[in-house]
Amino acid sequence: MNQQQQNLANSVATQSENFDLARHALSQAKSVLNDAIGAVRDKVYVSGQADEALLQNAQQDCYDLAMLSADVWSAQCLVDFAETQSQSSLVCQLTWKFVAEKVRGVMAAQFAGASTLEKSSEAVEPLGAHPALQQFLDEHGARDSYAGLGRLLSEAEINELPSGLTEEKALIADTFKRFADEVVAPLAGVIHREDRDIPDEIIQSAARMGCFGTCIPERFGGLQPDEKPDSLGMIVVTEELSRGSLGAAGSLITRPEIAARALLAGGTESQKSGWLPQLAAGEKLCAISITEPNTGSDVAAVSLRATPTEGGWLLNGAKTWCTFAGTSEVLVVLGRTNPDVSSGYRGLSLFLVEKPAYSGHEFTFSQSGGGRLSGKAISTLGYRGMHSYDLFFEDFFVPAASLIGETKGEGKGFYYTMAGFSGGRIQTAARATGVMQAAYEQALRYANEREVFGAPIAALQITRIKLARMLATITASRQFSYSVARMMDQGEGQMEASLVKLFACRAAEWVTREAMQIHGGMGYAEETAVSRYFVDARVLSIFEGTEEVLATRVVARELLERGGL
Repeated sequence: MNQQQQNLANSVATQSENFDLARHALSQAKSVLNDAIGAVRDKVYVSGQADEALLQNAQQDCYDLAMLSADVWSAQCLVDFAETQSQSSLVCQLTWKFVAEKVRGVMAAQFAGASTLEKSSEAVEPLGAHPALQQFLDEHGARDSYAGLGRLLSEAEINELPSGLTEEKALIADTFKRFADEVVAPLAGVIHREDRDIPDEIIQSAARMGCFGTCIPERFGGLQPDEKPDSLGMIVVTEELSRGSLGAAGSLITRPEIAARALLAGGTESQKSGWLPQLAAGEKLCAISITEPNTGSDVAAVSLRATPTEGGWLLNGAKTWCTFAGTSEVLVVLGRTNPDVSSGYRGLSLFLVEKPAYSGHEFTFSQSGGGRLSGKAISTLGYRGMHSYDLFFEDFFVPAASLIGETKGEGKGFYYTMAGFSGGRIQTAARATGVMQAAYEQALRYANEREVFGAPIAALQITRIKLARMLATITASRQFSYSVARMMDQGEGQMEASLVKLFACRAAEWVTREAMQIHGGMGYAEETAVSRYFVDARVLSIFEGTEEVLATRVVARELLERGGL
């Protein structure tokens, strides 16, 4: 064996060893979290069931465990991906550093006594007992270990790592990336600054590309294969649209996706064949109206009244945060058909409410029979273009055929809504990844162009570390969402969809903030795109289930039920 072959053999052995150590480190972190999950379970379970009062007193424990679990899961997905890209030293190095950072985060939380990860030198012992593992964490966990990789990223102007997508999916990504660059991005700034409606130029172009049919089966005119679901295609499209603009494009397909999933879960054949082709073609734009002024994420507490009347129902009550309500011609509205509030979520039904499209920030639609629907846009920090509305229904009539599932759908609206939201959460993770990607690209460009103290910002160690950590985080978020999409296509991954949303949305706030910091004062100027990314990212942890609700009432409860990760 010559020297070159020997060096290659040594390199492969070292790489293989590092992957083993990365998995070992993650296994140890999971053990720490599993012990903590068991400890919380012991505190809140009574006779084999979770006690609601005890759970309320353990909210911070539940929140911390969910967020740490999301970190560890994201690192696991990145390792799984990196092993398929072992020929790329950059991918491997960023992966090992990301793993070390997240594992040390669990160790730090444990040592500091955060949550129920109680301070215990005995508990920390297993992570430090293996010398090679400790060396791995020391070598790759130090912040400055990112600096050399950041230098490579800036000098080679590397915008993103390999995606691992098939040729077909890569082509889809490239197509929508061009659309985002050529159609969306040039309009995004003025839409945001002037709080305009999304122009027809974007909506009609997106419709022609099949954008609205990514989650609708081919038999109804969509792009989803009839024989099997393909959530990954939707993720890829969403990410690229969000990279162009979250408010002007990234959320265009969220609402038809939620509506389509609800229709597929409970709609009659007539409803599916009538509505899904229109949604897929973008002939009917839709909005989702679930949240109410006094309910927030507590969907079961919805109180908008749906009262039986001749030929249909009368809707009375208020909704809020109904995004895209003005432009949309159909609203998916959750209402209470059982007046007994003690029926909770079992008394809710889902309606398809038609209305004319309106431009601007305010509208009123009066029916010939006296019913009325009015809406007013809510002023927001970011996420402009679609506009989120307060809505008011006053004896607003909807025909019986508008109840999803018709008579069989009465009382099942909560379940149909949840069927729609599960896909919405991984889609939100993809939106977060797209925003992060856009912010990173702008930060990398600016860091190479802007000089301070006689050198580009990219020459500074702290900037290099930021860039490398940002790209590692973006790649982890992307691969996490890909992994969950594949799980959901197998009928699994409901909890994981919430986990990836927790991770990606929190990460988007951090990445966009770092991009602003790299821009310095210019990052705070509205003329700079990173300021828009920052305010747009802030909404991601709020909609499709707030961070706190997902962490404490969805993820943590599932972890407690399972007894661990």
